[in-house]
Amino acid sequence: MTANERLLDAAIHRAIDTHQYSEGVVRRLVSMLNGADADIFAALTSALERMPADSFTVARLEALLQSVRAMNDAVYARIGGDLAAQMRAFGAAEAAFQVALFGAVIPAEVLARLPLMMVTAEQVYAAVVSRPFQGRLLSEWASSIADDRMRRIREAIRVGYVSNETNSQIMARIRGTRALRYSDGIIEIDRRSLRSVVNTAVSHTAATARGEFYRANMKLIAAEQWVSTLDSRTTHICQARDGKRYTADAHKPIGHDLPWLGGPGRAHFNCRSTSVPVTRSWKDLGIDMPEFSPATRASMDGQVPADLTYGEWLQRQSAARQDEILGPARGRMMRSGALPWDQMFDRRGRWLTLAQLQARGVTP
Repeated sequence: MTANERLLDAAIHRAIDTHQYSEGVVRRLVSMLNGADADIFAALTSALERMPADSFTVARLEALLQSVRAMNDAVYARIGGDLAAQMRAFGAAEAAFQVALFGAVIPAEVLARLPLMMVTAEQVYAAVVSRPFQGRLLSEWASSIADDRMRRIREAIRVGYVSNETNSQIMARIRGTRALRYSDGIIEIDRRSLRSVVNTAVSHTAATARGEFYRANMKLIAAEQWVSTLDSRTTHICQARDGKRYTADAHKPIGHDLPWLGGPGRAHFNCRSTSVPVTRSWKDLGIDMPEFSPATRASMDGQVPADLTYGEWLQRQSAARQDEILGPARGRMMRSGALPWDQMFDRRGRWLTLAQLQARGVTP
């Protein structure tokens, strides 16, 4: 395999691992939010009980919700601090990964003449927190979700009083109902928002770490290639850009007219795309030396890997890796031909459960 083929393969592996890491961060922060919600709901119930239905005013509501707002702000401040700490550690790990990857992929003969330039964890984190994603800085996202949450709570209470609803009905609209495991309350929006922000923050951090490393090692890199996870959840934005190349410095389109849009991982909320560097050929590196081995010349030929869909990439992985990504039952189904990989999702891009698959006549 050439250096560029190995870099593409590693980029897809890393994108999957990054998504799994992101899900772990989501579970951690949602658990933190769930732990605080019991106290917040208790304070909210108490506030409603102190609000006479016949003397409702917005000013009185604001006064009664002060304790709720303080608790809400406090939990999101903890969430924001925890997310920042997680991204600091992740950014450092991602920078170290890029160094190790290039050290393993670029032939030693090339690195002896063009050694890798390192980027520090501090450099990466400074870039992560100073560059916005989806319109806000990392430090601003937690407080923005907290503010949105309080606006929805205030509006739900106001509508409830105008509609002569009971306190229980108002709380059910806010919190949700036990019958639906509280998934029908308006604050479920905040959990979805938190998930989107965390996933996008992780992608933003990974993209920033890659970008800082690429800029430091521009002498080795000719271009940057967009790599999308091609499945039923992939947006049209990323579908159209998969495999497209951009200049390594200013990210100008090469051979097409699709703009960078902040790059893979930042193009939209929950963007799962990544990027891979396209290394310069050994001739373009300016070190056309006769003593280079044939293997080094073949590895650094500068060729861009052929188009590769995610499904094709998955098919050529080991059974262990397939099971890690799909789960053992789905992995066996794919390998046996019982169910193609792209039919394991519903129309909304969610995994079909094993029970749903069995209902369709597929035997795990």
